[in-house]
Amino acid sequence: MLKDYSIEYREKLRTPQEAVGIVKDGDWVDYTSTVGKPVLLDKALADRRDELTDVKIRGNLISGPIHVAECDESQEHFVYHSWHCSAYERKLCDKGMCYHIPQVFQNNAAYYHFFLHVNVVMVSVAPMDKHGYFNFSGNTGVAGPIVRAADFVIVEVNENLPKVHGGYDECVHISEVNYIVEGEHEPFPENPPIVPNDKEIAIAKHIIPLLEDGCTIQLGVGGVPNAIGEIIAQSDLKDLGMHTELCSDAYLKMFEAGKLTNKLKTINPGKGVFGCAVGSSDLYEWLDDNHGIAAYPMEYVNSPSIIAQIDNMVSINSCVAVDLYGQVSSESFGSRQISGTGGQLDFLTGASASRGGKAFICTESTFRDKEGVRHSRIVPQFYGDIITSPRSQVYFLVTEQGVVNLEGRSTWERAEMLISIAHPDFREELIREAEARKIWRRSNKR
Repeated sequence: MLKDYSIEYREKLRTPQEAVGIVKDGDWVDYTSTVGKPVLLDKALADRRDELTDVKIRGNLISGPIHVAECDESQEHFVYHSWHCSAYERKLCDKGMCYHIPQVFQNNAAYYHFFLHVNVVMVSVAPMDKHGYFNFSGNTGVAGPIVRAADFVIVEVNENLPKVHGGYDECVHISEVNYIVEGEHEPFPENPPIVPNDKEIAIAKHIIPLLEDGCTIQLGVGGVPNAIGEIIAQSDLKDLGMHTELCSDAYLKMFEAGKLTNKLKTINPGKGVFGCAVGSSDLYEWLDDNHGIAAYPMEYVNSPSIIAQIDNMVSINSCVAVDLYGQVSSESFGSRQISGTGGQLDFLTGASASRGGKAFICTESTFRDKEGVRHSRIVPQFYGDIITSPRSQVYFLVTEQGVVNLEGRSTWERAEMLISIAHPDFREELIREAEARKIWRRSNKR
C-alpha cells in the first residue's frame, strides 16, 4: 500500500506571504532558472522590501518581471544576480539593477557544492505525484544542486509545468521540502515564431552540407542557432539526435518533421537529452510525460567528457564578435553584458573531441548601431570585450559570407580565413589592421 503524503503536504502548506517570512537580512536566496522562477514568492518577497536589508538573489535565464529587482533601485534591500542573462535580465544589467556571475554550465553543481551558501531556495515545480515527488520540469539542469545546498527549501507548485522524465536529479521529495506554496499561475507566454532572415538562412546553408545523417545536435542560446534548427527541420537530414543544455522549439520542429529520432546516439540512444527548456506551450506539451526525452543536470549534459562520447556530435552556437586572432566574444558588447558563457565552451570542447564531431560558432558579418551605422562583427582585436571562447579552441566560424575551420591554423592563416568571411566592404580595412599586427603574409593576395 502506498504511503499517503497528503497529511505532510497540508502541514507544510503556506501562503506565499507566510513562506517568505523565513528570509532574513543578509540572506542569499536562489530563484534557480528559466521556468523554475517562483512567481508568487517573488511578489511576496518584494512586498517585504521595507522590512529587509541586503538580501541577495540569484537567478538564471529568467524572464520578467522580477519584482525584487524592480522594486528596489537603491539595492539597499534586494540585490539581484544572474548566471546567464535572458533578454529581460540584460535590460536590468543595462540599468545597473542586475549583476552577472561568470560561469560555465558544467560547473553549476560544483559551485553550489563547494563554494556557495544558499540560505533559502524558492523554486517552481510541477504538482506532487503519488510518491511524494515534485518534478523540476524544464528547470532540471540547475535545480537539484541548489536545493541540496539550501538551508531552507520552498517549492511553489505551478500547475502549468510539464512533468519531465529524467536521468537523475529531476525531482525533490516532500521529505526534503520545508514549505509548499500553491496559487494560480498565468500560462507561460507564447514566444513569437522564429522566422529566419536572409543572413541566417545563408549561414544555415553553409553548415548543413557539413552535417551527416545520425548526428547529434546542440543548439545554443540565441536567434541564429534557433533559426538554424528550424532550417535543419526543412533539410534532407534524418535520424538526428538531441543533446543540448537548452531545449527550444527548434527541436520540436525537427521532431515534427521526422528528423529527430535519437536512435543512432552512442549514449542515451532513443532519448533526447537536455538540461533546461524554454519555449512555447506546444514545446512543454511535447516534453510532458515523454519517455523519449530525458532531463539531466548540467554537470552531466555539459560535461565535455560526456559530450565527447557522442559520435558525430555537432555544436551550433552564436557570438557577438570575433577578432582576427580567432578569439570569440559571445557574452558582452564592450563592457555591456549580453548573456553569459553558458555552455558554449563546454560544447566547443566536447564536440571537438567527439569522433566525427564539429563545433560551429555563427554570427552575421555586420550589424547596425542605434544611429544606423553599419559595423563589422569581425574586428581587428578585442580591447575590453569579454572572451568567451579562446582562440586555441575555436573550430568552425560561420557568417553568411562563408565558413572556415581554424583548427591548427597559424596567425596569418586565421587572419586570412576570417577576412574571407567578413563582409566585403570591410575586408581591405581588416587587411590593413592585420598587416599592422604582423599577422598578414607579405605574399598574400588580396
